[in-house]
Amino acid sequence: SPRRTPGHNEQREARLLERCPPGHEGKRLVDEPATILDASGAIIAWYLPDALTDTTQVLEKSVRADGNWRTNQKWFNRGSEDVGATPGCINLSPAWFQQGHENVSDPEVSASLKGPSCENILKAIARPAAIASVALRVMHPEQYWAGLRTLSNLGHIAVSKDLPQMLEALQYWASVFNTLS
Repeated sequence: SPRRTPGHNEQREARLLERCPPGHEGKRLVDEPATILDASGAIIAWYLPDALTDTTQVLEKSVRADGNWRTNQKWFNRGSEDVGATPGCINLSPAWFQQGHENVSDPEVSASLKGPSCENILKAIARPAAIASVALRVMHPEQYWAGLRTLSNLGHIAVSKDLPQMLEALQYWASVFNTLS
């Protein structure tokens, strides 16, 4: 497909503004938290300015990188704080079923969290993980509570089966999702 030039199409913007004028308050620029509703009143978008800091917005730049964005070193340089993870896209989970391994009945901590860097890695991602959890709590409460029950059950499994790596990972896990990539 032909490459599009960056920028705005002023004619299209004018037609859209005429078709969809600003609300009764006359604002064109929203600079505070807001929701966008469809015709039935259902929330279709949330706008949360500054919810993610610049340092947590790496993915936006990553997906536009040339080549494989998962390992492109241009987008995954070590930060000022070395938390012990190799730069690149990693999978994190306190309870990961090991694929390709026979006779493994219990989930294990993902490879990136095995070792002395587990606590540092999880503390480094705590804020964006918590933001995603809060958003899920508001937008889909049933899934949020199911995620909490799952993590609670994993904690009971870790204690009953004496799985110290899983227990440590769960101690610092800040997301209701049980896997982050």
